[in-house]
Amino acid sequence: MPEHVLEDVNIISQDLLPTPRELRHDYPVSEAAGETIASQRQQVKRILTRQDHRVLVVVGPCSIHDVDCALDYARRLRELADELDDTMLLLMRVYFEKPRTSIGWKGLINDPRLDDSFRIDEGLRTARELLLSVSEVGLGVGTEALDPITPQYLGDLVSWVAIGARTTESQTHRDMASGLSAPVGFKNGTDGNISVAVNALKAVTHSQHFLGVTVDGQCAVFHTRGNRYGHIVLRGGGARPNYDSVSVAMCEQELDQAELSANIIIDCSHGNSFKDHTLQPLVLRNCVNQIRDGNQSLVGFMLESNLEAGNQKIGADPAKLRRGVSVTDACIDWTTTEAVLREARERLVDVLPQRKVELRTPPPSEVLETDSQ
Repeated sequence: MPEHVLEDVNIISQDLLPTPRELRHDYPVSEAAGETIASQRQQVKRILTRQDHRVLVVVGPCSIHDVDCALDYARRLRELADELDDTMLLLMRVYFEKPRTSIGWKGLINDPRLDDSFRIDEGLRTARELLLSVSEVGLGVGTEALDPITPQYLGDLVSWVAIGARTTESQTHRDMASGLSAPVGFKNGTDGNISVAVNALKAVTHSQHFLGVTVDGQCAVFHTRGNRYGHIVLRGGGARPNYDSVSVAMCEQELDQAELSANIIIDCSHGNSFKDHTLQPLVLRNCVNQIRDGNQSLVGFMLESNLEAGNQKIGADPAKLRRGVSVTDACIDWTTTEAVLREARERLVDVLPQRKVELRTPPPSEVLETDSQ
């Protein structure tokens, strides 16, 4: 009887990684970092439950490819965060995983050397070390959960999580998000459909059961209590933006029909800026105007920002890349970032404390009082 090859037909090789517990042991959470992460998570939760009148702003590079530049950005952002603290909670956008429409660089975790060597072991270590450094600067971090295993390596260092437009409809990501320790924002679909994000929010607030990997690298069935801090992120799509007042009102209606609280974050990039980074400030100004005109549902914004404006392609020699310039989506520069956020603060500082909002779902006060991770 001939032998049949029944598995690993298309697998060339396998490289073992350290377990999440081993990586956490090598890069433990310092007391300063732990206090920052816990505090920032708590502040995000209070914004979502309207116990804090400020807005959440997740701002930073489209993706991280240069650790030194990322730390430079973090130190600048920390100073700005202190300055704007009465109106905004600034988290640094620290994205390590990039979903690709077809092919392209998949991010620092997958390819930290930017040369298709795919040293994921090195990428995980670099990512954890950077997250610890940013937290020790005193900044909370917002990132996208793309690979369902990665949160076991890095999730303890994150204060806010996004589920991206390509994965919002994924059952795997909905189940995972229901067990994440940080608040989670679901983006609308790439075609602009918000129903998939609303359905995701309904799923993530409930207990789920799914197959995953423990910190010791063993397969297990996880049982979650549900994530009470889910919310929607409008990022445009289908060749049109959805940050305008009509789109926001329609989103509010759909959330209300689903018996979900009207907590909406606007991503000023992607479809909302037609992928033109120079339009991001205009999107932000429009949303600030909506709040000044009485909107009660907008609780935050996302901006793609870097040290320098624009973007660049990864060439044959990564050492020749321009410093502080994105290698994925184009970003606004630091000078513009400071200016637009200071302007937004000036126009919101007297308005936000006057907001009176009744949420569909009452705040889980018992969690807010005791949650430290």
